[in-house]
Amino acid sequence: MKFERIGSRTLFEGRIATVLEEEYRYPDGRSAQREVVSHPGAVAVVAHDDEVVHLVRQPREAVQEPKLLELPAGKLDVAGEPPLAAAQRELAEEVGIEAQRWSELKRIYTSPGFAREVVHLFLATDLHEVDFVPDPEERIEIVRWSLGALDSAIQECRDSKSLIGLLLLRQRLA
Repeated sequence: MKFERIGSRTLFEGRIATVLEEEYRYPDGRSAQREVVSHPGAVAVVAHDDEVVHLVRQPREAVQEPKLLELPAGKLDVAGEPPLAAAQRELAEEVGIEAQRWSELKRIYTSPGFAREVVHLFLATDLHEVDFVPDPEERIEIVRWSLGALDSAIQECRDSKSLIGLLLLRQRLA
């Protein structure tokens, strides 16, 4: 079923997202209005070696989680920066790691019923540590989770992008 956007107006514009009211027309002639959250997109990284997968814990105030377990990730908020470059930057900035080998695992919609956000999931291997200075405003705790206990990380994780990335990792390791 095809449809076309026939109208759009901005309801709110913030630092992270913009809320739009859009109108769509369908082939049967009917139309529908939707509230849409526009977001620049994001990247998340499944970084692992033979022993651990590198995760982070950080406060997520929107869902009242003081220490949510997640993959290293970040917004696509640097103008013109490709998703792979953003993933490489975020991995170094959040956990102090670089990788020799990169591949895109999947692109996912976080909540397609109302949000335009796309997350690019990357696999990073052949890792090495780099010097880095953590951003004190991010409040990130680095977690090196044993691959032998990957199922317990999956069990504990409640963040969708991270769950998908960890499940894809488990599938690759099987």
